[in-house]
Amino acid sequence: MIHGVHVLLYSTNPEADRAFLRDVIGLRGVDIGHGWMIFALPPAEAAVHPADDKDLLRHGDRAQLGAVVYLMCTDLKAEMKALQAKGVEFSPVDQAGWGIKTTLRLPSGGELGLYQPLHPTAFAK
Repeated sequence: MIHGVHVLLYSTNPEADRAFLRDVIGLRGVDIGHGWMIFALPPAEAAVHPADDKDLLRHGDRAQLGAVVYLMCTDLKAEMKALQAKGVEFSPVDQAGWGIKTTLRLPSGGELGLYQPLHPTAFAK
């Protein structure tokens, strides 16, 4: 029985991004040794989008599906305001048919999506 999902985020500054996820975003986690954190994630859902071979990622010797991570929130404007008070920077907000979205900048310079869904969510059932 599948009982969870483990997401790998690759970072050019993993220590700073781990601290950001812990201290700014507020994710709980466990240190499995040497500062290597594994974070508990909020409820999640997955959607399968069409892709070309260029969208596949190599992990070890396997070609795996590429993925984009979006954190989800109930009120994007309020969430952005709370995170901006902690120094978080965002890309411009954009409205799509499926949600109101932006990206937030991690200390490494990488970005994570953040959106308020306008569609029914799978975990709301």
